[in-house]
Amino acid sequence: MCGLSCAVALWGLLPVASNSQVERQSPSAVVVLNAEEYRDKVYGCWLGKNIGGTLGAPFEGQRQTQNVSFYTNLKPGEPAPNDDLDLQMLWLKALEERGLNINARVLGEYWLSYVPVDWNEYGIGKANMRLGLMPPLSGHYNNKQWRDSNGAWIRSEIWACLAPGCPDIAARYAYEDAVVDHGGGEGVNAEIFTATVESAAFVEKDRDRLLEIGLSRIPPDCATAKAVRAAIDAYKKGLDWSAAREAVVKATEDTGWFQAPRNVAFVVIGWLYGEGDFGKSICAAVNCGDDTDCTGATLGSILGIILGRSGIPDKWKEPIGDKINTVAIANFQPPQTLAELTDRTVALAHQMLLAHKAPVRIVEGAKTDLSGVEALRLTDNSAVKELWSRSPYRIDYDFIHTSAVFDYITDPEVHPGEPHTLGLTLTNRTPLELRVTATWDVPEGWKVEPEAASTVTLSAGQTHTLQVKLTAPNTASEVNRCAVRISAEGRPTVGIIPFTLIRK
Repeated sequence: MCGLSCAVALWGLLPVASNSQVERQSPSAVVVLNAEEYRDKVYGCWLGKNIGGTLGAPFEGQRQTQNVSFYTNLKPGEPAPNDDLDLQMLWLKALEERGLNINARVLGEYWLSYVPVDWNEYGIGKANMRLGLMPPLSGHYNNKQWRDSNGAWIRSEIWACLAPGCPDIAARYAYEDAVVDHGGGEGVNAEIFTATVESAAFVEKDRDRLLEIGLSRIPPDCATAKAVRAAIDAYKKGLDWSAAREAVVKATEDTGWFQAPRNVAFVVIGWLYGEGDFGKSICAAVNCGDDTDCTGATLGSILGIILGRSGIPDKWKEPIGDKINTVAIANFQPPQTLAELTDRTVALAHQMLLAHKAPVRIVEGAKTDLSGVEALRLTDNSAVKELWSRSPYRIDYDFIHTSAVFDYITDPEVHPGEPHTLGLTLTNRTPLELRVTATWDVPEGWKVEPEAASTVTLSAGQTHTLQVKLTAPNTASEVNRCAVRISAEGRPTVGIIPFTLIRK
């Protein structure tokens, strides 16, 4: 058996170009954002997050409607701590340390190192990862109650700010983020929706157009889309705010309270019935009740992007100040102020746009030019539509010579004496014929069928799927850490895919 020193577990990261490739291959910008205006919008995003979160925090979890018109119990300059913002500062740290080509497994490792709280899906996702269940399975297994909840869409702004005017880029990062603790649930659709809206808001101000863009990036029959449309339909029919709220509650009976579809739709209600007024809008969202710090914070961010920090009324921004208070992160020094968070976000955004060869540029001294915005095709979902059908049981790996998809097929539970089927799809990524061997390492006493090691010969680009049946003995442990090793003849890299099976 090959030791760990000669093996690697590469992670199928989001593809980005190198710096030298960027300079050679980047297309001419079709949209130009003035650097100061862009920074003002990012600042407005983070400030709106703090404002809305502080407004809604005292009422979090209360299902009844509220009658909020301004901050309550606010100590000047002391915004409420908000995990919605905390996690995004952690993602910023991950990007700064690991580069832009991060994925769910990288983010998952940061969860385990820097998030001490175990609230709802946060705790389940962390517990699953500690068992050895990789994302997206970490967010799906044993998480029926919370996979449709609010933990992901509330932390989407970082991806939007890093990819202004590029909703497809924002959506893909949002997906990698959300699956860590939501697997294949509505929490994923919700974060893709909010990230898309927020990204587009850097180049589009029209509310109805932005909602259309957000809806274009999620399955039309998903619960989040149905809830958002219920809010829009109620508004178009001329129903008052209260009736619109009831329409959303009725449309989300299947998922219920403290779940993403209902609360995202409450954000939309606030936006629709706020009629363009910042304060009226975030109050309307909070007054819908339920996860009020999240609804107020997310709508505050959206409006903050549209208006910029300079456009947020002094009435709302002066009492809140520039400070950041944290509650859900530890073991590192996050940004202490919104200004610091803004500057670090802006620095990464330049890299993000270049690395993904995006047709949007942030330019010092240049005049913002949105004349080419139609070329961005903001409602075209073709680049992200494949996300809709991704299984939470399938995990992608890239081993340079070979890419692999490991498929649990179903929940990772085994019953002694009963065969459990797993899938492995291998693709030759070289221009040459390749002999690839998959070797299954399981605890002593387990049975592997048809055999513990299988070798296939793949022509350039060819894909082959293997299935194995693993049978646990009566002596199997409750938690069984296993692996499949991927090696190729004449190649030094040995890929390791860890997986876990749980005895039931």
